Amino acid sequence: MRQELIPGAIAALAGRQHGVVSSAQLRRIGLSDSAISRRTRAGSLHRLHTGVYAVGHTALGPHGRWMAAVLACGPAAALSHHAAGALWEIRATTFVLVDVTVPRTGARSRPGLRIHRPRTFGDDEVTSRDGIRVTTPARTVLDLAASLSERELQRVLDEAQVRRLATVPSLVTLAGAHPGHPGAGALTRALRHHAPGTTRTRSELEERFLALCRGHGLPQPEVNARVAGLEVDFVFPSHRVAVETDGWRFHGHRAAFERDRRRDAALTRAGYRALRFTHDQVADEPHAVAAAVAAALARDRAA
Repeated sequence: MRQELIPGAIAALAGRQHGVVSSAQLRRIGLSDSAISRRTRAGSLHRLHTGVYAVGHTALGPHGRWMAAVLACGPAAALSHHAAGALWEIRATTFVLVDVTVPRTGARSRPGLRIHRPRTFGDDEVTSRDGIRVTTPARTVLDLAASLSERELQRVLDEAQVRRLATVPSLVTLAGAHPGHPGAGALTRALRHHAPGTTRTRSELEERFLALCRGHGLPQPEVNARVAGLEVDFVFPSHRVAVETDGWRFHGHRAAFERDRRRDAALTRAGYRALRFTHDQVADEPHAVAAAVAAALARDRAA
């Protein structure tokens, strides 16, 4: 490539790869190792890992960090585990280390990365998202299952189902194909007892209420279900009881108060008993909230 075209080619490559490039790619463009070193000293390339550089600056977002991690581990590497869960948007992560899966003979440990070398890792378990090599959603769920609590795994399954990333049959098949995987047992148990998509919560408050139901032996409600044309936080359909959990941010003003009363009236007209609890009640008075719900459920049975 002509020398005057190289800066544009580097910029184009970095643009496709979230701001990062590898030394192997730079060589293919036409840069020698000495030219790469000169650009590094001049500040147009910034070393992130051995053989991986940010172009122009180091203000990278998560995608840039993930792309750099995969490039650092070779062409067979793939983003995985918690990092892959964040890329697929099925589980957020605050981990500083980036998870990358490589073949058993793949890259050595590198600072800032957590390298995984599974016994079995097929080509059909890797795909691409946003230009980054990553484990498939199903494989990502299997990997996450090894380290998540039961409820955390249920939430991952809910997100994967709602986002149409993985089906129950595909997950069952994958777990069965990897009986020695540390997440296979947990995933199989979760799929046996949990219907993905049925307990997807949208806030910490909703998650607290769902945990309250589990902790007090209440039936599992439907989450964010539709009743009388309204989306209701929780519904016990067989008891015709609806529960709304109110945070101050969305319910702490006059217009919201009036809207909530209209919703309660619509639920009543549809034959539902409407209960409403604040964040403080759910967080600080869980026994009282559970008793109120249990009384409403029992009242329906008595009626």
